[in-house]
Order: sequence, then structure tokens, then C-alpha cells
Amino acid sequence: MTRLRWAGVTRFRLRILLRAAFLLLALATVGLAVSVLQQEKQLSYKSYQTTFGKTRDQIATTLRHPSGQLALLNPPAREGKAAQLHPMLLPYAALDFDDQFKVQQAVAMSGCMVQYGSRGALCVGIGNNPWAGGFIYVVGSFASTRLVPHPHGERMLDQAHRVALSVALRGQTYRWIAPFEQTTEGAPARAGMRGRLTGFNALDAGRPNARPVKEFRGWIWQSPRCEQADLAPDDGACVRNAFFSVRLPIGVLQDALFDQKPVLWPPTDLDQMLVRVAVLPPASAQALFDSATDPATPAFALADLKALLLPGETLRIAKQGGAGAPLLELVGASAPEDESWHLLTSLIRRLPVDDYDVPLATLDTISTPLGSYEVRLKGDVRSVSKSLGVVATRVSWFVGAMLLALLLAWLVIEVGIIRRITILTRRADKVARSVKGAGDLEQFDLSDLRSEDELGVLASCLHDLLRRVREDVGREAIRAEQERDMWHAVGHEIMSPLQSLMVLHGAENDPSSRYINRMQQAIRILYGSASPSEAFQSSTLQLETLDIGAFLADVAVNAPCVGITDVRFAGGGTPVMVKADAYSLEDVVTHVLRNAQRHRTPGTAITITLGAGETAVTVTLHNQGAHIAPELLDKIFEYGVSGQHELSGSEEGSRGQGLFVAKIYMAKMGGTISAENVDGGVSFALTLPRSAA
Repeated sequence: MTRLRWAGVTRFRLRILLRAAFLLLALATVGLAVSVLQQEKQLSYKSYQTTFGKTRDQIATTLRHPSGQLALLNPPAREGKAAQLHPMLLPYAALDFDDQFKVQQAVAMSGCMVQYGSRGALCVGIGNNPWAGGFIYVVGSFASTRLVPHPHGERMLDQAHRVALSVALRGQTYRWIAPFEQTTEGAPARAGMRGRLTGFNALDAGRPNARPVKEFRGWIWQSPRCEQADLAPDDGACVRNAFFSVRLPIGVLQDALFDQKPVLWPPTDLDQMLVRVAVLPPASAQALFDSATDPATPAFALADLKALLLPGETLRIAKQGGAGAPLLELVGASAPEDESWHLLTSLIRRLPVDDYDVPLATLDTISTPLGSYEVRLKGDVRSVSKSLGVVATRVSWFVGAMLLALLLAWLVIEVGIIRRITILTRRADKVARSVKGAGDLEQFDLSDLRSEDELGVLASCLHDLLRRVREDVGREAIRAEQERDMWHAVGHEIMSPLQSLMVLHGAENDPSSRYINRMQQAIRILYGSASPSEAFQSSTLQLETLDIGAFLADVAVNAPCVGITDVRFAGGGTPVMVKADAYSLEDVVTHVLRNAQRHRTPGTAITITLGAGETAVTVTLHNQGAHIAPELLDKIFEYGVSGQHELSGSEEGSRGQGLFVAKIYMAKMGGTISAENVDGGVSFALTLPRSAA
């Protein structure tokens, strides 16, 4: 049953193999895409971890820098105040405003400079130590031609370059006019200029005997180099950079230091203090630089850290130990990206990656003069899947195209080749199973499968072959009919003389009677059959009980009558009964004897021996002579197989029929016949079942 089941599968193995190959190609394509996605996810996650660490280090480094300290000490301005200039809490106790290089270095490091295009820059701040005094520091720069100083004793202040400053806080407004007073008089133009900014109360400016504000301090320095490279320093059109540093005394803040217990510093309303700075040229009210009207680029603020965050990352800054709201909380902006397929994004999220489930979060502590701040940075690994999902969506079109190409190739092969092979195989199998004659072939038409390709050529060849087979079967049917007619005629012509011979030799003791009966039986078997092989196979034998020993003795005695001499039988003393047809069994023995007669060594005898067992009887016929070729031992009992061509003097007319008839008759009597090469010759063994007496 297993062999039959596998045999049924074997018929379809080519189709199964082809379909399995396409299925494996499709699975391999999908598997390759998934494997690449998994590897890309692993690489993307490792890259994201590295980038996350760099972002954390960059944020921490920025916040530890004086510019970051400045941003921490100055919370983000409220809405509507970002464009207005107000003091910032500096990461220094105070500014050494009298020293140009120290103050330049301090403001450059702190990053408090607000740039006003190409017209100038300003830094306005207060120290982080309340006992340094209630002062506001104003540091800035602007471009101007050679500064015009204010002469000593001149009552009018508008004849020189001057700086106008105002501070509004807590309902009060302070205003100062600070003209430039040169301290390096007589210096050549190629040398720089240095001088004081003497502060006067704006209400007293221009009045006789106006006195400068006592605690107002300011200095200004102008570079000796021209900003235009093609101008000489002594040229009147040479524009130079001027840097100034001013300390403004704010009475309200100074009074608050002594009135409040404990001292509250920095002031809580620092972002509500409004400062205005304007630099005016001589004899003109048109400012060279005005913080109230010129567009400003604000200094670094904590909100600028958002540019460092990747999509989904969260930055939270809070005062250490503080229970209130955080100082700042930023979330990385999601960049506009192409839409990705939700199915692909879900698949990417399920792909295994090392340490993917470990949350990415860091905590850093930043120390400032006014306390420490906790900086928490939290990553979002979902952005890896999202970004990879966008890429995978674009790549999926190529994978889909490959799968579609495989599907189209499979459909072309399935419809154009496999289907036609299936039809061709089915029709060929049906031909092999059901064709019995020429008429059966008429229903098998392969003309619809013809074409110019290989299968079409094969179908054409099979169609032509079936046509030739039909023609050959038709000719064979005509030949068989003619042979049947011939046998009818031969049988009719022979039966009449045999009837006459039966009358002449009808006596029971007449030896010729047996041979005449055998001839009649042979004619009856062959009469009316299409071929001898069919006649012998369809014959019916009349079995009877006979003494095999006596039978073989008579055959040996009568053998010379049929031209077989020197036949010797050994045995026959005790009756041995078998079931057999006497005439058919005599035909079997005679055919074997004739075969032995042709192949025995001249002058040697043919021996017949009888061996009786409990259930079977074996008759052995032996002749001395040449052996039968080993490859013919199993074929000599087939119809038409003869060794006559090997003998020079053999009988003409041998058809390879005798041993075939012997095998058929033995089978119908329930026995067997076999041949064996022995020393010096060949032995034939006839086996018959034993019968009760």
C-alpha cells in the first residue's frame, strides 16, 4: 500500500517540485526582506543609542558652559516679553566692567550678548551675589566713525557721541545720558580711543551746573582698525568697532536688599524689568543703534535645546529638591515624513533586537551658583521603528514587484506548460489504460495541444504516433482476421482426413489411435482462434487420474514412432497417481523430448526419471549437450523464443512454440516446468500435484 501511495505521488513529482521551487523562492524573498529589516533595525537601534548618548553629553556640556548656566539662571521669558530687553542673571557675582578684556571675556563666555544685526550687540545683566550691590550691567558694542568726545565744561551734551539708557521696573523709570569723555587726548587716529561714559540724569542733562550720577560708571573703547580694509585709519569715513561697559545704579534694588529679610535674590520680577539702550551721534537724534527699534537675535535659551532632540525624545529640567513644576520640559519635534504602512511598522516592532526593551533614560545634575538642577533625558525607541517603517514602505514596492514577477512567472509556466503537460499526461495515461483496438484510438485527439514550442512539437509527434498506431492496429486486425480464416480453412481440410483415419484405426489396441486423437485435440484447440498463443491460452483441459509411471513408460517406448530415439525411462515400479490430461501431458513431454533431441550430443541418450514426494511428483528429463545461455533460461518458455538459429542442422519451421505450449499446459494442470543447466547438459523438471489412487 505504501508503494502504491508513493507511486501516485511520483507521477506528480515534477509539478510538485516546480511549485515548491516557486513557493520557496517567494518565501526566500520575504525571508530575505524580513532578515534585512531585522538587521537594519539592530543597526538603527545601535546608532540611535550612540546618538542618544551624544545628545545627552552635548546637552550636559552646554548647560555646564557659562552660556548654559546663564540659560538655567534665567527661566524662559513669558509670552510677549521675548522681544524686549531685560536684565539676565549672570553666572558671575559681578562684572569687572572697568577692564575691557575681562568684561569681553565674561560676556562672550556667558553668551548673554543679544545681536542686533550688524548695528550692534548688547548684554544686560545682574550679578548672582546680592552683596555686590543693586546694579545692572550693560555691555555692548556698535560701529561708528571716530568718536567725538564731550569737551570738559561744555553744558550741551548733544555735541558728542553719547549713550542713552533707561530702566523701567516696579512702576519707576530711570533714565541716563552718558556722553563720551576721552581720556587719551591727542592720540593719533591710527591709535584706538578710550574714555569714560559719564552718566547724567536725563532730566538734568543740559542744565547749568548739572552733576553726574555718583554711582554711574562706564567706559568705552574704540578699535584702531577700520572695518573697511581699503580705508586708512586717519580717513574720516573709517568705521571702527566701539565697545562699552556700564554699571547702572538702581535705587529700588539697593533699597530692597536692606529692607527684605531674608534677602531675596535674584529679584522675582527680573523678566519684567525693561531696559533700553541707544547710541546717538553728535548733533543728531537719529540713533546709530537702538535696542527698542532694531531687530534682535536673542541669546541662547533653554528652548534652543529642542533642536538637539530627536523625534520622541523628552528633556525635563527641574530644580533639585524642588516640588513644583519643572523649569522646562521639551519634546523633540516630529519631522514631516512620508506615511508608512501600519502593517510594516507593526512587523518591525515585533522583530527581535538586543536590549530593545531596555528604556533609554539618563539623569544629570548641573550645579550653578544658585543651586543644582536635574536634567532628565528620555529616549523614544519607537522613532526607530517609525523611521525604519518609512524606509521599509519604499523598499516594500521592490519586494512586492519581485513577488509579483515570481507569481507571473509561475502563472505563465502553470498555464502555458504545466496545464498542457497535465492534459498530455492524462490523455496518454488514458490511452495506455483503455485502448483495446483501432476504434478506441479515434477518441483521442491531441490536435488542440499543437503549437510551435517544445510541448507543441511533442503533442504533434504523439498525435502522429497515435495515427500510425491506429493504422498499425487496423492492419493487425486485418492480418488476424486473415489468419483466423486460414486456420478455419486448414482445420476444415484436416478434420475430414482425420475422421477417415479414426475409422481405419479405431481399435483400442491400435497405437496409431492415440496420435490421431492428439491431432484432433490440437485441431480443436487451434480452430477458430486468431493466433496460436491465444488458442493455447484459452484451451480447456479434461483432467483425469492416471499412473504417471506407466504413462512415462509408454511415452519412452513410443518415442521412436515420432522420430525421437534412445529415450530411457527409469522408475515405474510402484504406481504413482496424478491428476492430468493424458493427451496434453504427452504433448508437454514430447515437446521437451524434441527440444532435447535437437540439442543433445549425438550418440547420447535422453533419460527420464521420476521422483515422488508426499504432495508432488517431479519428472526430470535430461540430455547431454550444450548449456542454455543464462540470459535465456527464463525466456525459452515465451512464445516465439527459439534457439534454432544456433544449430546448423535443425529442423525448418520451428516457431519457438513447443516450450510455450508446455508451460501453458502444465499451468492448466496445476504444475510447473523449469530448465536448469547441469554438469554435461540440461535438465527439464516437470512438477505435478500428486493424487490419491
